Amino acid sequence: MATTVNISFQEDLLADIDKLARKEHRSRSELLREAARLYIERRDRLNRIFALGDAVAKDKGLSEQDVAAEIQAYRKSKAATR
Repeated sequence: MATTVNISFQEDLLADIDKLARKEHRSRSELLREAARLYIERRDRLNRIFALGDAVAKDKGLSEQDVAAEIQAYRKSKAATR
């Protein structure tokens, strides 16, 4: 069952939403429903990735500082190869 909600948008954002909806030949509601679904899916995926990272770090006995140092070293090595 669908529920109707009222949402306030700044005029320029609403204009962009309407422009994209017209371009894709669908309603504003369809566009916003898809945007909400994609946002929720992305947040869930990121939460799972972070949970996996936390589990691996815990399993290996790594601290946040260890992980940050590894990331920094990796980025430094990538920058050196450019």
